[in-house]
Amino acid sequence: MALGVTPDYTAVTSYLFGLKSTHGLKFGIDRMRLFAAALDHPEQRQSFIHVAGTNGKGSVVAMLDAILHAAGWHTGMYTSPHLVKLGERVQVDRTPLTEDEITAYVTELRPIAETLAKGNPDDHPSFFEFMTAMALLQFRRRQCDIALLEVGLGGRLDATNIITPEITVITSIGMDHCEMLGTTYAAIAGEKAGIIKQGIPVVVGRVPPEAETVIRARAAELGSPLRSVREEFGEEVTHYPHTNLEGDYQRWNAATATLTARVLGERWRITEQAIVDGLTHVDWPGRWQRVKLGNRLLILDASHNPEGAEVLESNLRSLVAETGRKPVVITGVLGTVRARPLLATIAQHASAIHLVVPHQPRATSQSDLAALIPAEYKGTVTHTDLPSLFPSADQCTAGEADDVIVVTGSIYLIGEVMTLLGPQVGEGHLQDF
Repeated sequence: MALGVTPDYTAVTSYLFGLKSTHGLKFGIDRMRLFAAALDHPEQRQSFIHVAGTNGKGSVVAMLDAILHAAGWHTGMYTSPHLVKLGERVQVDRTPLTEDEITAYVTELRPIAETLAKGNPDDHPSFFEFMTAMALLQFRRRQCDIALLEVGLGGRLDATNIITPEITVITSIGMDHCEMLGTTYAAIAGEKAGIIKQGIPVVVGRVPPEAETVIRARAAELGSPLRSVREEFGEEVTHYPHTNLEGDYQRWNAATATLTARVLGERWRITEQAIVDGLTHVDWPGRWQRVKLGNRLLILDASHNPEGAEVLESNLRSLVAETGRKPVVITGVLGTVRARPLLATIAQHASAIHLVVPHQPRATSQSDLAALIPAEYKGTVTHTDLPSLFPSADQCTAGEADDVIVVTGSIYLIGEVMTLLGPQVGEGHLQDF
């Protein structure tokens, strides 16, 4: 971008997405604190709910946003990654940042970032830190009553951890991103529990006992009152709140959101009716989402890690019972650790498997995916690509005309399919953080 010239949106997104390669994936909150200080601390004098977890954090954020709207509040929402458009990450009253807003923010923030980097190149904000800054500024400037921030990765060292929230939420603990967060439930829980603040209430979803022990210990150390979904709702999912999002795990998430809303207390005037109304009107695409494709049923589901594979097994079993036949499954995954349990689950319930490769550097090749399919699987396995499978917005070439299609695996895969199915143009640069 030339000095004094307003960039276009293409130049802006190229700059933002390029930060991952030029400045790498950075953890630690000192750099974000410097950035926030240079922006006059947009994280201060605002109300937040901070949500961490291996799975379910995005769904819980969407549920809480719906509940708060039902209660009459003006909300901000920060999530990652996006499915189709970058602006999805930062929303006010569920309206994403526009291209013009993103362009204006980058024009404003880039000189500040470059000034910070003059003293030390490592102080240049990362892609995720740029997006976090945009979110914090947008929520302040739009005068949101309360904003929900989803942790990007882990918690303790995540850029969002510069805030002091009204309440801290940890939705689940599973074995994902182990190379960065640790190889045990306890280690991963320790990273997630890093968002707990002195005296701030904590809500914990359904987590393994080993993880809950770590979280409880951290909360006790900081004098933070803790409420647990298991203690409040028990083990039986039939006792959990209902939501319009499908699957038992979404009822687990609904219980986490319900308990969080109750803990927020009288100050936020959240009634039981507002909770019910919110949970039955949640908008969160790509999570066992049913789509009509001509006369066919297409299900989009971002089950992308070992914990997600357990949820997928339950959903696929229910789908076969509902339809009386096995679905055709299209899948693509990032990394063999994630792919192995996912393909084992798919092989139990699919009549045919179509292997594709998402447009991500860490995507697993078709040959590696095929090698992970159990030897006893008797269905057909096809190596293909998404444009061949979805040649038009109302057509899928996989299976027969009466087959149900399930697309599952990486959230990036889901975003690519949504781009092919919808009028919106995807940006082709989906990033974890």
